[in-house]
Amino acid sequence: MRKSRFNEEQIITILKESEAGVETGELCRRHGITKASFYRWKSKYGGLELSEAKRLKQLEDENRQLKHVVAELTLDNRALKAVVAKKW
Repeated sequence: MRKSRFNEEQIITILKESEAGVETGELCRRHGITKASFYRWKSKYGGLELSEAKRLKQLEDENRQLKHVVAELTLDNRALKAVVAKKW
């Protein structure tokens, strides 16, 4: 997945500008983003403070690592079951 040019702090700042009353089209032109990106950010980060956004990022990273561990263990489990299932 492509990494965003904007970090969480910048995204939250842009969203706060929108909440302050700046028009969406003007905001998107000024920061060089599409409206689709803006609305995607709004759905993900809308109403969050910077500390909450950082915590969200940390939890997503931890979740990704745990899913990787589960996938590895599942693969090992299937391999062991295949070995045990064979008749010698």
